[in-house]
Amino acid sequence: MEATDVLDVLAVLAEDDLPVVIEGGWGIDALLGAQHRTHDDLDLVIAADKLDTALETLSGVGFEVAIDLRPRRVMVADRSGRRVDLYVVRIDENGELWQDGGAPDGTDIHYAEAQFITGWVGGQAVRCIDAQMQVARHAGYEPVVKDRHDLELLQKQFGVSLPVGYW
Repeated sequence: MEATDVLDVLAVLAEDDLPVVIEGGWGIDALLGAQHRTHDDLDLVIAADKLDTALETLSGVGFEVAIDLRPRRVMVADRSGRRVDLYVVRIDENGELWQDGGAPDGTDIHYAEAQFITGWVGGQAVRCIDAQMQVARHAGYEPVVKDRHDLELLQKQFGVSLPVGYW
């Protein structure tokens, strides 16, 4: 996916007032303010109560469900090969955000609202998760080359500590 694809998806979701937060590779590039590698997909965090509307909205522009792993994640793709992973979070009674079973060990992942910050894609401000949460999302599984590359960039830019296996 290119930066224009990311901005197109975000614009379509915004038209239907569907707030999302970028994570993963594009989230890291958003934190860094520029694209540093190619991306196969776009990873977005979305509230569970907005998921069906988001799927309907994305369907209207050619995306279809390719993988449905609710309540944790739904991946959609279009005919041109663009993929969007929707990481579904529930909001608990205290207003805290949780992705059920999202960690590599199957435990729930907590997203703090303070971890949602502003980044930049294609010169446009976007919401993304912060560097420390990006690192946390990469812990617990064997990193591949792109993971090491991404987290090394975060370490250089933000001074974050890297998880075991990244040095």
